[in-house]
Amino acid sequence: MRYLNLLLLAAIFLAAPGCAHKDTKGGDLRSAGTQLEDDTIESKSKIRIEEKYQDSVLVTVTSINRFVLITGEAPNEAAKTEIERIVRSIPNVKRTSNEITVGALSSSSSRRADAGITRNIKSGLGSSKTIRNKTVHIATHKGVVYLLGLVTHAEAAAAAEIASSVAGVQKVVRVFEYID
Repeated sequence: MRYLNLLLLAAIFLAAPGCAHKDTKGGDLRSAGTQLEDDTIESKSKIRIEEKYQDSVLVTVTSINRFVLITGEAPNEAAKTEIERIVRSIPNVKRTSNEITVGALSSSSSRRADAGITRNIKSGLGSSKTIRNKTVHIATHKGVVYLLGLVTHAEAAAAAEIASSVAGVQKVVRVFEYID
């Protein structure tokens, strides 16, 4: 597995000279290496959490620029704390925000509603002239919307306004890293 990760990393660097890129096409400001690290953090976290908890938790791990947002549900405080410890143990994690709620797992209809909220926010962000494409990442849990990414203060304000106007949104939480 380690060698596969190294090969993938090498392929990305060879295919994308000047890896730490400027925002040339209005896209993600993270370098290809950072994007790979974020993907690795997310996948390793998911595997390790599933190994330990199988179906007793419902957790989503979102990593942007090595900042990790953990959302979902756990049956008790001990599981919530342990899940954060698992995520923090993954190499390259800079910081975490543990937004797991303690209690019963949400219903499939609640998860579908959250997916619909996320879809509607993405649609609104896509039509915004203020926000560059692929800069704002969205995690929605029980109607609470978390906005992540490398953005300007103006982009953050616009994204929060768009998100707060979507039906079903209970609260908008900005978890941005500002570039201005």
